[in-house]
Amino acid sequence: MIVYEYPFNERIRTLLRLEDLYEKFKFFVHQEHAMQHHVALATIFDMLEVAGRADLKSDLLQELERQKQSLLSYRSNPNVAADMLDAVLLEVETVSSALVAAQGKTGQNVRDNEWLMSIRGRTIIPGGACEFDLPSYYAWQKRPAEQRFNDIVNWFAPLAPLFDALALVLRLLRDSGGPVKMIAIAGSYQQMLQGKVYQMLRLTMDEAMGAIPEISANKYMLWVRFTTQGGDLKPKPLEEDVPFELTLCNF
Repeated sequence: MIVYEYPFNERIRTLLRLEDLYEKFKFFVHQEHAMQHHVALATIFDMLEVAGRADLKSDLLQELERQKQSLLSYRSNPNVAADMLDAVLLEVETVSSALVAAQGKTGQNVRDNEWLMSIRGRTIIPGGACEFDLPSYYAWQKRPAEQRFNDIVNWFAPLAPLFDALALVLRLLRDSGGPVKMIAIAGSYQQMLQGKVYQMLRLTMDEAMGAIPEISANKYMLWVRFTTQGGDLKPKPLEEDVPFELTLCNF
């Protein structure tokens, strides 16, 4: 099965972009080649660009507090497993406390490092991080892989609480909805939302079908049009019925 996600607003779009960057960072930082560590470091710079909004930290803290209050309201419900509820509440409290303890602007430690900023300035230029442009960076890349790994992890460490909070918020959001089986007749599906506000859409389908959803949505209507790829990879309309599962997520 393959899952496609569609954010309904800019706030969730930003969180999904950061999650995507974090997944790339975790992959490349655990590799050993200098070029892979270069990608990991460049990904940190990309994170700073996306996370540059000053209110991102406060947004996450507010959302975690809302989730905490919402979860507390379930304590009196006999149908809710108390141990599981307590575990989630503890996780929310732990992540929130770590984010509150993170001082200063997101990524300020990287911005205060002149050497890292010189690398960031050159990586914006295609091919700008060559050895003749940044000999000190070239020398660092020749250090043992373990030493480079430790350096990158230390540079990322102050960002970790933000990404832990982000991961928890997105997990709670994804768990908020239940999948419903649908069929796109002749490759097209529409649903009226009657003004109900959702944060994110999740569409799950059989990868073997080769169908690709093109999604557009607002608070009034959801529209999905399925396409497929030919030999030239250019999308073209899919005219057959497509079964899929639709999950509408909202806090």
